[in-house]
Amino acid sequence: MNIQSMEVLMQLQETPGISQRELAEKQGYSLGNVNKCIQTLLQEGWINREGFVTEAGQNRMKMSMPRRAVILAAGFGMRMVPINREVPKGLLEVRGERLIDRLISQLHACGIFDISVVVGFMKESFEYLIDSFGVRLIVNEQYASRNNLYSLYLARDHLENAYIVPCDLYFEDNPFRVREMYSYYLVGNGMSREAGVRLNRRMELCETGMGENGNRMIGVCYLTGEDVWEVTSRLVRMQADVRFEGSFWEQALVEKGRFFIPGRLFPQDRVMEINTYEQLRDADEGALHLKSAAMEAIAEALGVSTRDITGIEVLKKGMTNRSFIFRCAGKKYIMRIPGEGSEKMINRAQEAEVYRVIAGKGMCDDCVMMDPRTGYKITRYLEGVRTCNPDNEEDLHRCMDRLRSFHAMKLTVRHVFDPFREMERYESFWEGKPSVYGDHEKTKTDVLALRPFIEAHVDKWQLCHIDANQDNFLFYPGEDGTEQIQLTDWEYAGMQDPDIDIAMFVIYAMYDRRQADHLIDLYYEGQCPDVTRLKIYAYMAVCGLLWSDWCEYKRFLGVEFGEYALRQYRYAKDYARLVLKETGEKYA
Repeated sequence: MNIQSMEVLMQLQETPGISQRELAEKQGYSLGNVNKCIQTLLQEGWINREGFVTEAGQNRMKMSMPRRAVILAAGFGMRMVPINREVPKGLLEVRGERLIDRLISQLHACGIFDISVVVGFMKESFEYLIDSFGVRLIVNEQYASRNNLYSLYLARDHLENAYIVPCDLYFEDNPFRVREMYSYYLVGNGMSREAGVRLNRRMELCETGMGENGNRMIGVCYLTGEDVWEVTSRLVRMQADVRFEGSFWEQALVEKGRFFIPGRLFPQDRVMEINTYEQLRDADEGALHLKSAAMEAIAEALGVSTRDITGIEVLKKGMTNRSFIFRCAGKKYIMRIPGEGSEKMINRAQEAEVYRVIAGKGMCDDCVMMDPRTGYKITRYLEGVRTCNPDNEEDLHRCMDRLRSFHAMKLTVRHVFDPFREMERYESFWEGKPSVYGDHEKTKTDVLALRPFIEAHVDKWQLCHIDANQDNFLFYPGEDGTEQIQLTDWEYAGMQDPDIDIAMFVIYAMYDRRQADHLIDLYYEGQCPDVTRLKIYAYMAVCGLLWSDWCEYKRFLGVEFGEYALRQYRYAKDYARLVLKETGEKYA
């Protein structure tokens, strides 16, 4: 019994006595194909001569009928900027109904009540589903660092005769069915060059190449029979393999460029994916969650309606903030929204003062808008921009030349960036929680012991960038066709010793000592005094612990920085020891 025959059998069960012509219209098959299916079903004993489903046919359908569903709702929904931190995607309201509520109601309408919801980001927001719908919540604690393959792995014990459903879909018509007889993956009936898969005549889903037309992957899947065991086995293997940490769960269906389960078509115009702010706006212009302070701030600053703000796309770069690109009146901009906990770390009034001081100096684009109260910032988008490659010699020469020329301006502001004070402040945010590093107190003692040596050798005091890392040096084509360079992200800037900016570049690039010495030589053009070099090492230790403490605070907020965090702590330990050994008793 092939897929067409199974679809015909299910239709015969649903509408006994239906004619072959009516079957052809409902299924979208030719009359000849329907007749072949009927003959097959009759010969194999699934229906009788009157066209009614036999007991054997009934039993066959019972074996594979839907009993469960797993809804994947753990992720950040990064593409929903600027509202991605305010509400999980599954709880967005479209036409007065939450997305996940509608999906669960559609599952209930098909008799499916055993429903598991995998949650992570803002998991407490989904708690009401337990009482309202009797669902089971499965918590993915690693939602920030792993993709939904891991979420489905956590729900692997609930996949038998189950639908797998993403939480961000709004179906006009119920996509779920009372009867299913085979595993499948749902795709749209329209064609697109961005689809990723193509459904062929044999109902096979094949991966497409660059620029090839394909069918939109809707994300709903049904699993039954031996396919459940196969998918479960693959999930177990793949979640343990670091290569798949960022993978979507559909990768578990792929074998040599094609899915090992068939595809099933669904009318593309009857389903909406609510994956971005603009998709939500298109689906329901009156949606409650469209009311965004960030969007209203843009509209006010540019003198437009929020409807005029288009082309919204997330900028994933940035460790402190969440930013997005948008278009308005034919121009392209970047909106910076402060990240979680940044209001404790950064004084936005001081940041606004920095931007006033550097305005017109050619260090960066002047702000279109900077709100010291909210931290919202709008700047012009630079086309063709790239960041510094810390392994490229020419890039390093240009970055150090730019940094040196900035320092030569000897600009001043009214506030100081004191890494020792900031370190204590960051640790106060831990609220009594211990460090993840067992020897943190010993490391901190060594780092604090560097302060007398540093202060004894500071002979310049001026505005410094503080966060002068490779990602904040922007290369872009100028109006004359030559490549220009800017420094961006001045939120930590304040009065300090310029040598701290060199140290910051080193530790962010995660250089070893040889690379650090080379960068120092580039900045000082081969004329760096030994004591200054040693002071830069000391700054590397101090700032390493500073950013390690910062990473620990962000970790308490659910944001992980992986190797970066570990390497910053190593700078603190290794370079504190080195400087203390070199300075000896005089400054210890």
